[in-house]
Amino acid sequence: MRRRLVGVVASDKCDKTRRVEVRRVYRHSKYQKTVSGTTVCHAHDEDNVSKMGDIVEIVESRPMSKLKRWCVVSVITKATTPLAADAVQ
Repeated sequence: MRRRLVGVVASDKCDKTRRVEVRRVYRHSKYQKTVSGTTVCHAHDEDNVSKMGDIVEIVESRPMSKLKRWCVVSVITKATTPLAADAVQ
């Protein structure tokens, strides 16, 4: 079973490659405080369908390059404005 994650496209500058930020919220084991973290995944997007700010679903795949280990499966929500990705950072 391959892992599936949902994240926001943070960068679409490279051809066929997207930088996807996946947010997660967890409880700290010692202090019991709710902590939010961000995981960066470089995903392969064969047809360049996703743009910056889109919410996409990615799936784990074989290594395609030094950093790419994920593939974009589908675009869940398109970005309303080009500046929507600035809210991610």
